[in-house]
Amino acid sequence: MFVFTEYLTIGLSSVKRKRGNYLTETIKSIFDQSSYEELKEIVVVVHLADFDLAWCENLVQDISRKFAHHIIAGRLLVIHAPEEYYPSLDGLKRNYNDPEDRVRFRSKQNVDYAFLLNFCTNLSDFYMMLEDDVRCSRNFLTSLKKVVTSREGSYWVMLEFSKLGYIGKLYQSRDLPRLAHFLLMFYQEMPCDWLLIHFRGLLAQKDVIRFKPSLFQHMGYYSSYKGAENKLKDDDFEEDFIDIPDNPPASLYTSINVFENYDATKAYSSVDEYFWGKPPSTGDFFVIVFHEPTKISKIKIVTGTDDRQNDILHHGALEVGEKLVGTKRGAQCSSYITLGEFKNGNIVVQDVDHKIAFDIHFAMIHVSPSFTLRPAGICVSFDQEDGQWMLQWLCLRWRKTLHCTANRKMVCGSGAL
Repeated sequence: MFVFTEYLTIGLSSVKRKRGNYLTETIKSIFDQSSYEELKEIVVVVHLADFDLAWCENLVQDISRKFAHHIIAGRLLVIHAPEEYYPSLDGLKRNYNDPEDRVRFRSKQNVDYAFLLNFCTNLSDFYMMLEDDVRCSRNFLTSLKKVVTSREGSYWVMLEFSKLGYIGKLYQSRDLPRLAHFLLMFYQEMPCDWLLIHFRGLLAQKDVIRFKPSLFQHMGYYSSYKGAENKLKDDDFEEDFIDIPDNPPASLYTSINVFENYDATKAYSSVDEYFWGKPPSTGDFFVIVFHEPTKISKIKIVTGTDDRQNDILHHGALEVGEKLVGTKRGAQCSSYITLGEFKNGNIVVQDVDHKIAFDIHFAMIHVSPSFTLRPAGICVSFDQEDGQWMLQWLCLRWRKTLHCTANRKMVCGSGAL
């Protein structure tokens, strides 16, 4: 039986670089971007994995001087695995025709992470893998917890909060021993990020589950391998973004024919996925039915995307209703109000709760007669603003203190048919 004391362990592995050293900046970002309450649920483990003991000792002194209060509080641990614990790093397989020094570097890195994972196994409920040259978004833990809550009841092995390398990969602590063993078994076969993908697949998570905006950004300019320049950036990162909410319970329906498996529910997910439909016709609709009638103060709908700015809903209306009743023809609305028409693909309605007298049971986008659509389609995604519920580009802001999951897309069109 495991007894965890914290919610999240953040693991960093660091070696001496020929140019640049970003480790203390990364540690500082983790702590500075966390609130006092969030810090109570975090433990950071740093594996100083270089065989140069003088470098390790100097860095320990630097970390102790800069983060003494976090060390005393037990939220910062520094570890080191002796060189004699490592398997042989000579005569390794040269898979992918990598040069010998590259194979040695990535093989040792796999073992570095394996030791780190093994140490962190019983420290918390969840484990986050970061690199040692990372900047964090504000209140990243709160955003992460909302995402984890939204995944309750569903199976997952790895959740991704950055699209880069080993950055922002979340695991459940119960899987850490298996992952550590996996990295040790195949340490000389391929780079760590490739092994992580294989591990996820072997544990039956077929698809990537990645969230936007990204919670972590790569900030290092020089790589830990030979000091080579590394300008990789995550363009989905937002340092001060409105944090990811968790959608209130609702069912989604559409009369638009679905393309392949891009069903309507994917437009309501916090995962980076979307609804994709075939070209709609006059009278088609996309509707969200809330499991409980809800007070809403603002609704905002924006169609189109940055790279498909002409793919907008030219003619459509937004309707909200009080009640759905069962009939022989299925569910019908007993009363509804048209809040407005789309203009240039957008609609924003303020003070909804002052304009209507009832709690909203459903919100519907209704395609109007003169509707035209460019090939790539309509996009609708979900987001949060000012700590209240919003769905952006179909955005709902709640008057009560609810939370809603964000940043997903709905796409209607024929661009990929």
